[in-house]
Amino acid sequence: MYSRSQMYHKRGIWAIKAKNGGVFPRHDPKPKPDSPAQKPPKFYPADDARKPLLNKHKPKPAKLRASVTPGTVLILLAGRFKGKRVVFLKQLPSGLLLVTGPFKINGVPLRRVNQSYVIGTSTKVDISGVNVDRFDDKYFSKDAKKKKTKGEGDFFEAEKEEKNVLPQEKKDDQKTVDTALLKAIESVPDLKSYLGARFSLKAGMKPHELVL
Repeated sequence: MYSRSQMYHKRGIWAIKAKNGGVFPRHDPKPKPDSPAQKPPKFYPADDARKPLLNKHKPKPAKLRASVTPGTVLILLAGRFKGKRVVFLKQLPSGLLLVTGPFKINGVPLRRVNQSYVIGTSTKVDISGVNVDRFDDKYFSKDAKKKKTKGEGDFFEAEKEEKNVLPQEKKDDQKTVDTALLKAIESVPDLKSYLGARFSLKAGMKPHELVL
């Protein structure tokens, strides 16, 4: 083992001091970078972290069937108005069909339906006098409830108050559409009774052979 004084001479520190006026040179510390690179973690979670997938695909509205044109009488195959005949008004941006009974004839209001659940007939109604420009998908969206009921009693009271309360504005819109549509329907003999009758199949009837 070398002593401290022996290492002093062996390493040549005396020569470095003599070269710098008897003082051991000191260097200024290097400046640290503003944004040091983050070190990767030493440990990784046992389970993979779930990340939401980015869906860049924008769905396109379904192509309208050739048998479904504005004014065509359709037969509903599903829902609360199953079997009712309705008049097709236009296709909405979402691809759904805007139809109406009219409400005054068979009780079917302005509503959206999927064309997969309708049958197109050969009967058509002139809807040139019906203005449906203001109707879109937002028109049929339901308003979110602002207040949440907590108690059981409050829940049933709120349910009674909000049960199927249709705004007056939508009632007026239904009346406006029906008024213009009824004029065209009443000009065609037996069309009003045809729309008011419910469609049904009897024994022995084959749907693919029917001329609707």
